[in-house]
Amino acid sequence: MSIENIFDGIIIGISASIPLGPIGVLVVQRTLNKGHLSGFVSGLGAALSDTIYAIIAGFSLSFIVGFIESQLLWIQIFGAAILIGLGLKIYNTNPAIQLRKQKKKSTSLIQDLFSTFALTIANPLAVFLFMAFFAGFRVVGSENTAIDNLLLIGGVFAGAATWWLILSSLVNLFRSKINLRRLFWLNKIAGSTIIVLVILAFSIWISKEYIF
Repeated sequence: MSIENIFDGIIIGISASIPLGPIGVLVVQRTLNKGHLSGFVSGLGAALSDTIYAIIAGFSLSFIVGFIESQLLWIQIFGAAILIGLGLKIYNTNPAIQLRKQKKKSTSLIQDLFSTFALTIANPLAVFLFMAFFAGFRVVGSENTAIDNLLLIGGVFAGAATWWLILSSLVNLFRSKINLRRLFWLNKIAGSTIIVLVILAFSIWISKEYIF
């Protein structure tokens, strides 16, 4: 049992989460609209999904990896369609109406958690990202015990969760300075950014897999 496995996992978890893709934009938008806790819990949903893919990568579940590879195109299309729909929903959100609804109806943190979990788990390329990280850090090998791997996976979750806590906390610092007008345009920017990022990422993947 080595404490190094935990630290390696934390570094990998943070490194895999830092790039602000569609989920990062969603966490920022929810923090601004609903508050710090909603943003952080939304990030935890992504952290849980990343942990599952880290388990698949770390324990070399070849059957699941093989299924992902064989159905990758359809999974990518499904995930992209959901994220684009999310971007359109955020783009068309009226902050004044949203605030009135929040006063009438309490925010469901469970819904925030599982929505980002479902969105992140729809991106199966994450398993190959973790394979690359594990190979680069040389933290997975035949000499590893089950405890070593569990510590590594626990570190990945802790690292990812730490990043989402930092991000939501930083965004929350500026939340009080955001009025309805600014929030209206932030929703437009956030929704547009999600759509552009998804289309760009999907186009690059298609060009690499099927064109070049």
